[in-house]
Parts: sequence; C-alpha cells; structure tokens
Amino acid sequence: MNSQVPHLQTAQTGPLHQLESHLLGHQAQIESWFRKQFKETPAPFYASVDLRNAGYKLAPVDTNLFPAGFNNLHPDLKPLAIQAAQSAVTQACPITDGVLIIPENHTRNTFYLENLCTLQEIVTLAGYEVHIGSINPEITEPTDIELPSGKTLTLKPIKRQDDRVGVDDFFPCAVLLNNDLSAGRPEILENIDQTLLPPLDLGWANRYKTHHFTHYQNVAEAFANLIGIDPWLISPLSVQCGPINYKERTGLESLAETVNQVLEKTQSYYKTHGIPCKPFAIVKSDSGTYGMAIMSVKDPEDVLNLNRKQRNKMASAKEGAVAEQMLVQEGVYTYETWEGAVAEPVVYMIHNQVVGGFYRVHTGKTITDNLNSPGMHFEPLSFDSSLVSPDKSKDCDATPNRFYAYGVVARLALLAAAREIADAKQNIENAKKA
Repeated sequence: MNSQVPHLQTAQTGPLHQLESHLLGHQAQIESWFRKQFKETPAPFYASVDLRNAGYKLAPVDTNLFPAGFNNLHPDLKPLAIQAAQSAVTQACPITDGVLIIPENHTRNTFYLENLCTLQEIVTLAGYEVHIGSINPEITEPTDIELPSGKTLTLKPIKRQDDRVGVDDFFPCAVLLNNDLSAGRPEILENIDQTLLPPLDLGWANRYKTHHFTHYQNVAEAFANLIGIDPWLISPLSVQCGPINYKERTGLESLAETVNQVLEKTQSYYKTHGIPCKPFAIVKSDSGTYGMAIMSVKDPEDVLNLNRKQRNKMASAKEGAVAEQMLVQEGVYTYETWEGAVAEPVVYMIHNQVVGGFYRVHTGKTITDNLNSPGMHFEPLSFDSSLVSPDKSKDCDATPNRFYAYGVVARLALLAAAREIADAKQNIENAKKA
C-alpha cells in the first residue's frame, strides 16, 4: 500500500517509541481517514511543518504555508515532489498550462533564491510553463541572478492587466505565492481573477498561529479518537495572549500568568503520563516566521525579568513589524540529534503528499531551545531504500518507520491548514454576499 510517506533515513535511532509503534500499527486505518479528510477539504498547494520528537510525545510547533527550503530537500526526492506538484496544480486550476510564482523580496538572500529556483524546477518538470513575477519595486526589468549552485534565476517585474497579474504576456490562471505577506497585502494582488495559492487571507498580514492550532486541536482530537490515544501526545497546548508592548513593559504580567497556566497544565499531563521532566513554554509572536520574536521560558519570572535587549528582540518581527499578539505554547523537548548536535525534523508536503524533509540542526542550542535561529544548518533526509511505505518487518529498526510517524503528524497539521483555507474562502464568499 502506498502510504504517501517516503521511506527515509532519520537521525534518531533505536527501538520505536510506543507512540510511533501505535501509529505504524494503525497505518491502514490512518491512510483511509486521511484520504476521506482531504477529499472533503482539499490540501494546500504546499506546506512545511516543524516537528519536535520527545519520544513520549510527537507534535508540530509551526506550520508554514509559504515554505522556503525546497533547496534543502534531498535530490533523490525530486520525483515525488514533481508528481505531487502536478496533482496540486491540476486540482487547483485544471485548465492552466502555466504557473506564476510570486516570491519574497529577498534578492540578496542566496539561500532563499536557491529555494525559489528549485521550486520553479519542480513545477516546470511537472509540465507547466513557469515564470517568477516579483513585487519588489527594485525589480523594474527582467533580472538574471547567478546563484552559488551555478544556476541562473530570472526575476521579472509583475504587472496587472484588468483583473489578472502576470509578466510579459504570461497571465496564467494559477498564481503561487511564495511570499508570506509579512509586510501586508500587496494591492496589485487584491481581487484578481486568478486562482491564488494560498489565498491572501492566509498571509501573515491576516493569519494567526492561534487559529491554526485551534484547527489543529480539533483535528488531533478526532484523529486520537480514531486510533485510541490521548490527543495531548500529538498536540501542544497553545494559548493566545496580548496585546503586549515589550518596550513599554505593558501586558507582561498577563503574559507571565499565561505562561504559568501553560506550565501548570503541562505538569499535570506529565504527572498523568509519568513523565519525569520539567515543563517549559515557548513564547512567540502569534504571526510571522523566520524564528523572530520567540523565546523559551521555564518560569513566569523569566518574562517579568527580561532586560531591554531581550524585550527589543521579542518586539521585532519580520519586515519591521512589531510583535504584539503572542502565542504561549507548551514546550516540546527534542531528543533528535545529528552528529551530537540538537536537531528537529522539518517535513515538506505538496498537495496531500509528503515529499521529504530535512533536519534543522543547531550546535549552539539545547533540547528546549528554538532551533530556527542564526547558526542553524540543514541536513537533508535521504532515501533509506527504494520503498515508499513503512517496513513492518523492522519494528525494532526505527530508521524507516520513524519517518512514517513524522509524516502522519505533519499531515495532521496540513489538514488543519486546509481547514484554515476553507474558512478563509468561506469568509470571502460571505463578504461578497454582504
């Protein structure tokens, strides 16, 4: 049976943990459930999910609807991505022969540009004409950028004709956003008569992580009921708090109280499951990405005792935005390591299929820290064999089977994102009728 999860090497070795074995043992039931769920609520075009594996618990801590690390996937996995991209475009816009990609404005970030080049290659090899239309005001004419890989990326200035956007004479019905809109909703993309993947309402100008994790909690509860587990084992406690003004020190008492509530509730779960660990919490901006405005705390006093440098760091978000609404989330230990350094898996999906992933590795961080920070590097996950489904004959060999568990939890987050998108589309329809 094709489980839609590749058979990959993982960093953590040793016997499968109880949760991982339980997921593997319910594979047929799980895959049937996913098939029905994604039939009812189509998956996003793509997404990436950051996971933390504590052994006793495996949970997502972030879901990115504008993934920017396709260049970090192992080259062996490209055929999976190409096939999935073809399915994704066909479902979103069956009549199109082309895709317009709208990127971030990072013209000097070669890591991002390598990602963009790889994404363009994947969609092109799926059988579509692909051009990149930049909303960066500095791009006023076709601009070729030579990349460290030896490849050349061409950025073209985007333009609008009536209710369509494109470049040159290329105005396809499918427009793929690889820009998370942290700087706001570009006016040129408002009310276009094209299929925008994902919708503008899913950019960080509108989206809150709290909303995603509310959907995720509902998904996790239904899934846990299906296979008979405690949903806490696959879901982090998540509570919104704000507004917070770090520079003026207002709202910090409320934030400290929220941290205390999350720590106490986590400790209660630890006691129920016999876990001899000290709980910690992650405080992060409720919108935005790139690992900004985030900290790990073990005591509410940590919040009250922030110095000026720490408060300025917590107030700063991407594109110069100010972080005010915060998400207080249960911290999940990561016991993954790569050559002795702490690591966490990041799973990539296109449509409803897992197409690979990599480890985010940080030599300067601990098992309770945020790893999405300067100094991190990536280690691609590669094929363990030619198989695509878990090998149930190797229950004691965690290497191929562990990634199946990662793929299951990542797809739960993907389903939560699909429901977010469905809500956004419904809100748009309701607004039109009003």
